[in-house]
Amino acid sequence: MNEANYSEVSEFIFLGLSTYRPTQYFLFAFAIISYAATFLGNFSVVFIVIFDPHLHSPMYFLLANLSFVDFCFSTSTVPKLISDLYSGHSIISIQSCIFQMFVLHLLGGCEMVLLVAMAWDRYVAICKPLYYLTIMNPRMCLLLLIGAWIIGLIHSVAQLAFVVHLPFCASNEIDSFYCDLPRFIKMACINTYRMEFLVTADSGFISLSTFFLLIISYIFILFIVRKQSLGSLSKAFSTLSAHISVVVLFFGPCIFVYIWPFPTVPVDKFLAILDFMIIPILNPAIYTLRNKDMKVAMKRLSVQLLSRKSIC
Repeated sequence: MNEANYSEVSEFIFLGLSTYRPTQYFLFAFAIISYAATFLGNFSVVFIVIFDPHLHSPMYFLLANLSFVDFCFSTSTVPKLISDLYSGHSIISIQSCIFQMFVLHLLGGCEMVLLVAMAWDRYVAICKPLYYLTIMNPRMCLLLLIGAWIIGLIHSVAQLAFVVHLPFCASNEIDSFYCDLPRFIKMACINTYRMEFLVTADSGFISLSTFFLLIISYIFILFIVRKQSLGSLSKAFSTLSAHISVVVLFFGPCIFVYIWPFPTVPVDKFLAILDFMIIPILNPAIYTLRNKDMKVAMKRLSVQLLSRKSIC
């Protein structure tokens, strides 16, 4: 294959979730509703945390940033999907495809670190309550946030460094609605077996190791609290159950996509819908509906807004 042929492919075509037009109309409506719910749910959390002084604590600072990352994660793919379903044409340039993958891995890496930071926050709050505000001071919270974005950036750049200069000269059809590394690499004109292995091993190892680290840390916290009293254990479990739910929802699809040895397109598409349209809605719901302080803050802000309207 001569080098001149490498430049023939300049854009990719998404095959999307379905080629059946009535199904596409249903998916179009579903994507709009889910994206609107994602926006309202996550920015409600951010809004409440910012404007309610009672929630100006490390836990809610990290939670608000997690909600912001969740919204950005959904925004990286869903608006493009909505546009493609509406127009019936699903085309993306190679440069835009690479940028989309960069954003996805940046946000994914950032969210992993934020979840670890939230686990650390809960450990200090439950196991070292007297030192909580000393350890989780504003400077520490800011360092954790900056560290999350830096690690996410390093992870994303490390992943894309292998693929950014790949030549494409044959098929330009991606059987999905967004760009992901495994499919992107397979479309190259060269033998990419080693590259696929490295990328999959990197993402799979990071996802799996972080997942087990978080689960072990939560079990460790519960084990320590169990020695104190059953009442403390019940309270700690109630607090941590929301965190565990979010961790399982976030890491489950990631681990399946990068580690499961027998990938299938329908399952991958279902997991993609789960990742970009369902989980970003569930996360704020889990944290608000299972959190007494958040529910009280929502009622308090609602009363304040209604009282201001009545005055006006």
